[in-house]
Order: sequence, then structure tokens, then C-alpha cells
Amino acid sequence: MARPVPTLEFEHELFATGARIVAGMDEVGRGAIAGPVTVGVVAIDASVGAVPEGLADSKLMTIKRREAMVPVAKEWGIAWATGSATAAEIDKYGIMTALSLAGSRALTSLGVHPDIIILDGNNSFLLEEENGPRVITRVKADQTCACVSAASVIAKVERDALMTQLHEQFPHYGWSGNKGYGAAVHTDAIKTHGVTDLHRKSWNLGV
Repeated sequence: MARPVPTLEFEHELFATGARIVAGMDEVGRGAIAGPVTVGVVAIDASVGAVPEGLADSKLMTIKRREAMVPVAKEWGIAWATGSATAAEIDKYGIMTALSLAGSRALTSLGVHPDIIILDGNNSFLLEEENGPRVITRVKADQTCACVSAASVIAKVERDALMTQLHEQFPHYGWSGNKGYGAAVHTDAIKTHGVTDLHRKSWNLGV
């Protein structure tokens, strides 16, 4: 089965309705048991160039291709940003509120004000505010909408790099490979070594 290729078809439909700036947003790390959740956002306007060759949903790209795509994705849009929420914030507020925090932090750092945000999935973690951007959820937007694909790549490479760095401090858990998700090497290490402050202690960690 061919890999889905994102296009700008939906984005241009939104521009045709009068939107000046459209932003794609995607999260990574929602299902991990350690580390932050990270949200990426990429804003484009109607003058956006062709979809970068090779761009796809980050989960469908090899590590090498994903890393090579990051500078291209950042240059392609008119603005990009990321935001994160820590494991402690996830424990304190719950995953949906933590995602909202991460998304809000990304938007604050974006430097432009989108008229519309395309959010991957079918359940929005962003609250629409008065005079704020309209939020549209779209299933598999990370595969079909180029600005969301770009956001997914930027967010995943940033979070993966962080988890690889953290692996040096906590090598028992295999974060350089599993990126904080619940792989057997990770859950086995929790049983042996316990949890760190980077673990989501409110989650079922298998201990």
C-alpha cells in the first residue's frame, strides 16, 4: 500500500473562505510513560510554496528522512514553533489539559496569529478563545494536510532528541530506543530500578 502523500488541498479550501493564516498542529508523546508531551505547529499563508518533496506523517518516515526534513519544514512555512508539558504537569492536570498547555505554549512562541488551526485527530485539546483562532479537528490530518505533516515532523524530531539526551542520564530505561514509550526494556527497568521524576507516576507503569 502506497504511503499517504500530504497535499495543500484542504488548506487552500480554508484560504478560499477568507483565512489569511492557517496553522497545522500535531502532538507527539501522548502515549509515552516517561518524558514530556510535545506539540508542533507550522503556519502557512496562501503564498506557500509546493509541498516539500518527501514530506509525510512523521510516523511513516525513517529517522534519517525525518531529521533531514526538519530544516526544510521550518523554512517552508511562514512560522513554526513547539511547546511541551512535563511529566509532572501531566500527572497534576491530566493528559488533555497538559496537551492544551503544550499547544498554547507553541502558539505563544509562533510569532504570528493563525485564523484557523488544523488539529490532527477527532478530539480537540485546544480551547477556542474569543477572538482566537478557529480550531478544526481532522482525522489523519498528519497524513493528508501538509502543514500538519510538517508540524508532526518538527515535534517528533525535537522530542526524540530530548529523550535520547535523557537516556545518557538514565540509561537503564532504554529511552534512546523507545523514546519513553512502554517497551519491555523500559517496563522491566522500572521494576528493577523504580521510577524517575521524568516518569508519569499517575499512569499504570507496570509496577
